[in-house]
Amino acid sequence: MNTTMNSYISNLNRIEFIVTSACTGRCKHCSEGGNKGTGEHINGAIAADMVRKVASRYAIKSVMTFGGEPLLYPDDVCMIHSAARDAGIPLRQVITNGFFSSDEAKIKKVAADLAESGVNDLLLSVDAFHQEFIPIEPVIIFAKAALEVQIPNFRVHPAWLAGRDADNPYNRKTHEILSVFSEMCIPSSDGNVIFAAGNALKYLSEYFDPDEEYENEYTEKQSDVVAISVKPNGDVLGGKIYKSDILDILQNYTPDDE
Repeated sequence: MNTTMNSYISNLNRIEFIVTSACTGRCKHCSEGGNKGTGEHINGAIAADMVRKVASRYAIKSVMTFGGEPLLYPDDVCMIHSAARDAGIPLRQVITNGFFSSDEAKIKKVAADLAESGVNDLLLSVDAFHQEFIPIEPVIIFAKAALEVQIPNFRVHPAWLAGRDADNPYNRKTHEILSVFSEMCIPSSDGNVIFAAGNALKYLSEYFDPDEEYENEYTEKQSDVVAISVKPNGDVLGGKIYKSDILDILQNYTPDDE
């Protein structure tokens, strides 16, 4: 393999894994929309090997697992974060809605496994949209378990409609839900403002200006890749980690417009 670093990838510092598109919610604000409760998921062993290889060549600062609902496949999530911890990657992040089981013993075990695997940044998605479909009781059990095993930097991570300070029924309900976790001494992140895509356009169109072209804040320049996102089927940057070595995929990457 050519050892000269691909200039399009030279600033790479973050790896994200969409563990699965399957989800336990049917949220009105979901930018994907229509996700099913079951489906394909990431191969944790291959993903962990990818983390080790990429970290050996690039100054990776963070690894994130999300979905869908990533904790439907906790063993794979833990393999990824164990590899990140062992590779010395400082930020190891999980975003979850906290509802992956109704079995209290299983919920507590998953929280303990996350802590043992080295997860040090846990974002729990709770708000009016998630709790419309997701029962809060098992989420609270998970939150208490995460506190008990002392996962560092544990926060709730709400979605806001039209901005955090906007006054609408959804945001008022979200503030009410957040108060439950505030009483448990769980802080809140700034959260994120709902992007006009997927279910959000379908169910919340009245809150978006039809004449405005909304820009996705998560879109980055193809010619200066800072973060790579791996899909459940292994797709990343035009390659597939189940078929090709990730370092070859990175080395051979060129932007679509080149």
